[in-house]
Amino acid sequence: MAQTFTVPDAVELAVVERSGFVESRHAGSAIVLDPDGVAVRTLGDVDTPILPRSSLKPLQALACLTAGAALDGERLALATASHAGTDRHVAVVRSILAAAGRGEDDLQCPPAWPGDAATRDELVRELGQPQRVRMNCSGKHAAMLLACSANGWDHTTYLDPAHPLQLHIREVIERLTGAKPAATAVDGCGAPVFAMSLAALARAIHRIGSSSERSPFALHRSAGQLVRAVRENPWTIDGPGRPDTIAIERLGVFAKGGAEGVMVMVAPNGATVALKILDGNGRATTAIALALLERVGALPAGDVAQTLSLLPLSVTGGGQDVGSIRPTV
Repeated sequence: MAQTFTVPDAVELAVVERSGFVESRHAGSAIVLDPDGVAVRTLGDVDTPILPRSSLKPLQALACLTAGAALDGERLALATASHAGTDRHVAVVRSILAAAGRGEDDLQCPPAWPGDAATRDELVRELGQPQRVRMNCSGKHAAMLLACSANGWDHTTYLDPAHPLQLHIREVIERLTGAKPAATAVDGCGAPVFAMSLAALARAIHRIGSSSERSPFALHRSAGQLVRAVRENPWTIDGPGRPDTIAIERLGVFAKGGAEGVMVMVAPNGATVALKILDGNGRATTAIALALLERVGALPAGDVAQTLSLLPLSVTGGGQDVGSIRPTV
């Protein structure tokens, strides 16, 4: 079993403050790279493997693109998303499935209710049921099916780690991280997820986030296309009023949160953050990433403060705001 980082390896990254009293502390690790990809700040252990969870999706989507999946615009952004399952999200997922010649039953992610509360309430009123297409990873799975269709690969076993698609994804991950995965696990959606250090994850995300569509290298041209798709369609990546979407809309960052307290973010100038909250609570991750990018001068302090005011960081008591979740980095 691969080693994982432990409590003594973590540092405080954020606190939860109520009426002037700190009642909870979020500990973890983080790394910040400058626009040239050089580490300028490390907090805690950034070398022991973690599971990136959905923060791996940009790498998986890029691998599907380079495998021949015909994705662009909102469809490419949706392939990178942990979406809220709104009707607008679902329509794009269905369009990817149609291009692959597949139906919703071919998706191998589990059925789920939408993450968007209004959409979920409407489905409940209509006596609807959880659906695979509503699951927040359905865009990634649809993109995987499209890559299989483009190559004539078996679509019934596309989640098998030995499947040609998953082998290609692993190869792309190794190229971008510069390291072999420390372990392979099963993600919440059923897809393989590869363990790597925060330092390796940051390298990969920096390479994607700083790529140009005019690069002489095909992989980097595709990465530039992916980043542009996300920045032009921030609603796809998360959902209305949700952290990733807000950060992209307000600050032009490339952001992708992952389950269990993982976050990656690239500023417009290429400065990059990767972080992991040790206990898996992700409520402070966007705020921490923004604060770290502000500290290295990659984002204007005033714009970050305004964006933080739009995130769900308030602590309430008796129906009133009495405190906040705030970064301490």
